[in-house]
Amino acid sequence: MDATRRALAVETNGFMPPDEGDALYAAAELAMAAVPEAPMLEVGSYCGRSTVWLGDAAASAGRLLFALDHHRGSEENQSGWEHHDPSVVDVASGRIDTLPHFRNTIEAAGLESTVVALVGPSAAIAATWQTPLSLLFIDGGHGAEPARADFAGWTPHVAIDGILAIHDVFPDPADGGRPPYEEIFVPALESGRFRLESATGSLRVLRRVD
Repeated sequence: MDATRRALAVETNGFMPPDEGDALYAAAELAMAAVPEAPMLEVGSYCGRSTVWLGDAAASAGRLLFALDHHRGSEENQSGWEHHDPSVVDVASGRIDTLPHFRNTIEAAGLESTVVALVGPSAAIAATWQTPLSLLFIDGGHGAEPARADFAGWTPHVAIDGILAIHDVFPDPADGGRPPYEEIFVPALESGRFRLESATGSLRVLRRVD
């Protein structure tokens, strides 16, 4: 990965540790090698931290990365919750708005011609999506309902031999929230459509086999 972009990713506001970002980059390389020409898609971009890792991989292969987020913050980002950050609250509206921060990150990374921002509700966009994906990275809403909807709406679009990457997977409840584990990771394995390839921290990388 480009060292300048990696440094930018590490400094960007977000919740992905560098070792998981590097593993995500490696997963993107695997996906693009296995599924020629197909784009990648990220659910949950926040300020663009993980997007830079994926975007750098996409740029090196001449692929597109679609970065999907409503940019109003997940449940745990709201005021009064553990991961609330006042610096991403729009002063005029009083609501979280990470879109300007995301755009600044992508511009600083030189990835504006590679990363295509999709701004809106994940379920609505998934319902009309028709393009096979070489990689799907799910790091969206961490409540049970949005996690379940991301699994149902997006995983069918992963091409055979493509990669499904899931963030914040905690098998032990003492380590973190349950929905990414219970509503995405476990159902993916139990479906028989995906096989676990690797685990780095809370990042799980699966390959579609059926």
